[in-house]
Amino acid sequence: MNRIGIDLGGTKIEGILLSPDNTIIERKRIPTKQDEGYESIIQRIVQLINNIQSVSKKEFQIGICTPGALDIETGILKNSNTACLIGKPIKKDLENQLKRSIAIDNDANCFAIAEALLGSGKNHETVFGVIMGTGVGGGLVLNRKVHHGRLFIAGEWGHQILYPNGRDCYCKKKGCVETYLSGPSLEKEWYKNSNESLPLKSIIESYDNHPNEKYNKWKKKFISNFGIALSNVINIIDPDVVVLGGGLSNINFLYSEGILSVQKNIFSNKKDTPILSNKLGDSAGVFGAALLN
Repeated sequence: MNRIGIDLGGTKIEGILLSPDNTIIERKRIPTKQDEGYESIIQRIVQLINNIQSVSKKEFQIGICTPGALDIETGILKNSNTACLIGKPIKKDLENQLKRSIAIDNDANCFAIAEALLGSGKNHETVFGVIMGTGVGGGLVLNRKVHHGRLFIAGEWGHQILYPNGRDCYCKKKGCVETYLSGPSLEKEWYKNSNESLPLKSIIESYDNHPNEKYNKWKKKFISNFGIALSNVINIIDPDVVVLGGGLSNINFLYSEGILSVQKNIFSNKKDTPILSNKLGDSAGVFGAALLN
């Protein structure tokens, strides 16, 4: 059976048709045009699926990678950075339009399954996929399947408490990992220390090879928080491999000083859990969607 994957992003919708052996048969990308509203996005997804599947006569299954997650009780989408999708029953509406069932999951879980089956986590049974970018999220893959858990919150390490009574988080709690390890939170921390407003990439590029006292202080806290937060996950699920994704996964020192910080907090004499960069990059979402079942 062929597999169609759709990655629904804020600016583009990407679709892929994979053969049973994961060969790409067709791949297309169209603009999301979220300013035209929810119904327009639904129609654009349906049209893209119809166009992609038309190149093959084989039966197919469909998976959708979405920003945000479905509420398990109501079936509506929540926590989406594409505002017009929030509160909408996107799975139900797409199934009604397509006249068939679909699989749908958030971008972190799609990243995790893609890297577990096709990327850096290939040939491992337990894979923890990390997203560190505008937000912080994760996905857990056990024996080639996404593990959602009873409440569908497995992998949500971004909302474990790093500092009780710490920074306010949009989830209404305080001190969440996301408020310390996301790109925007690290940029705010830099501004607080230096009174210099810079994007995270520029901070790293400007100061990593020419550090000063402010940068060293900022980096030390970043690495410490990374080590504590990720070691907590490793101590609980003991994965075969951790794969880093999102914009922060391109920061080289996470694979040296960052790994040492994680290892310092692992509850074991043996501290060799591989922490690897991803292989699929921006393509993880669309591949992961196709691999949902």
